[in-house]
Amino acid sequence: MTSWMTDPCRFPDTATARSASQRQTTLTKPPGSLGRLEEVAILLASLQGREWPRVDRVHIAVFAGDHGLAADGVSAFPQVVTGEMVRNFATGGAAIAVLASELGATLDVVNLGTVNDPGDIPGVRREIIAPSTANIRHDDAMSDAQLEAALEAGRHSVERAIADGAELYIGGEMGIGNTAVASALACALLGRTPDALTGAGTGLDDAGVARKAAIVAEVLRFHEHALSLPREALRRVGGFEIAALVGAFTAAAQRGLPVLVDGFIASVAALVAVAMQSDVRAWLIFAHRSRERGHDVVLDALHAEPLLDLHMRLGEASGAAVAVPLLRMACALHGSMATFAEAGVSQG
Repeated sequence: MTSWMTDPCRFPDTATARSASQRQTTLTKPPGSLGRLEEVAILLASLQGREWPRVDRVHIAVFAGDHGLAADGVSAFPQVVTGEMVRNFATGGAAIAVLASELGATLDVVNLGTVNDPGDIPGVRREIIAPSTANIRHDDAMSDAQLEAALEAGRHSVERAIADGAELYIGGEMGIGNTAVASALACALLGRTPDALTGAGTGLDDAGVARKAAIVAEVLRFHEHALSLPREALRRVGGFEIAALVGAFTAAAQRGLPVLVDGFIASVAALVAVAMQSDVRAWLIFAHRSRERGHDVVLDALHAEPLLDLHMRLGEASGAAVAVPLLRMACALHGSMATFAEAGVSQG
């Protein structure tokens, strides 16, 4: 196992949290009247170690990787789309590219391996591990060395974010077939059935979802003797992009960088990271509740209450990006509202 993955995580600053909480009681509003906007401002203060938190500098990483399981028809889209979308990210046409531009955020696209290799593209990092994982229906997704490389890709992404002065890290993914893979991984970690965790993904109909769940069940039967450890489950039934997110979330917690978690697949990566090191959980803020069937189960397992529910299920970090203005407003209210004393307003 990569030695750095067991390095301790930082702890949120409880003294700063107390100071931020006290400030909230002095602002010109009834206590608690801004609800979760107050809570998230206090949480960000504790994670950033400053009473007036900010999320002006946002780093969004999107990891792309193909899956051998895609050959079994678990997606409504052909596998060639993964490589095509890598190019779309870089040229600004994808949803996350538009959102990153609107936010003034850094967009870091990392190609970990696609069957339809788009080649060298300005704005895309090539950290190719293999064209695809193996088909987890009858093989391990990746070797130990490939898993190590994927985890390292996530760590390197966080290092770039910190070097760029990021105040918030968002991790996204792209890979045809990855909702089926994430469902299998979540089933392995939570002991749930495929029916509870397998959804429509890119838009399968009911028959397609049933077939996808049956394939996930086959995957779990094939690997059932070796899924008790989260790292081994990730190696056997995960994906390059999911493993990169696991590495990124862990590295962010170790370096003290708050993470805004996207939808179903990113939440499954968070589930793995927390299973491997429980202190990662303190650094995770959950952006939205996806329409993907299994997301509620994963959120419950992580004791997570997401900020938004907009019926999204795109992935790419898009749901997390949409939640950034909410965090910015929470920070602005916390830092810029007048206190009762400053405004000359009588306190209740």
